[in-house]
Amino acid sequence: MAAVFLVTLYEYSPLFYIAVVFTCFIVTTGLVLGWFGWDVPVILRNSEETQFSTRAFKKQMRQVKNPFGLEITNSSAASLATGVTLTTDCLEDSRLTCYWGCSVQKLYEALQKHVYCFRISTPQALEEALYSDYLHREQYFIKKHSKEEIYCQLPSSTGVEDFGPVPRSRYPLVALLTLADEDDREIYDIVSIGASGIPHLYKMGDSLLLK
Repeated sequence: MAAVFLVTLYEYSPLFYIAVVFTCFIVTTGLVLGWFGWDVPVILRNSEETQFSTRAFKKQMRQVKNPFGLEITNSSAASLATGVTLTTDCLEDSRLTCYWGCSVQKLYEALQKHVYCFRISTPQALEEALYSDYLHREQYFIKKHSKEEIYCQLPSSTGVEDFGPVPRSRYPLVALLTLADEDDREIYDIVSIGASGIPHLYKMGDSLLLK
């Protein structure tokens, strides 16, 4: 019986080798195409890749509620000379703090501290992170559910008429909205919102939601 099997294997060995080589070629081609992002049959995909894709689809989205609303009123008329009017609309009692002439470098360092060291949930926390590197500070109490217009202007006593062309070392204006009540900071994921700049001087597109 063994002799018959060996004779049969010897007669068909070329076809057997060809089949094995062809199968290996198909599998290798499928793995290479899958590695470079091509769509390949699931049977040829790496098992770890399939498990990773399955886990990725299971990740659920989380809804985050923003308690702050902040925008510039009549932005085309805002300037360093005439000041700026900010409109607030908050779900909770809040504080609006405006910093004139805030250091750009110190602000970016403060945002890094917010991510890696401590949360910036109060004006005091931001000022400590900035090392108080700004020219002038204004603060206003904002009642919840009341749209208020706040007028801010850099005092002439600072002697600053222009912050220079972009890129500049200081933001003309940084506005920070924070929750006034400490208990509210435990309810919301977003604890403050900030915006920097004045139209025509620096676009007020650099807004941040601090979580």
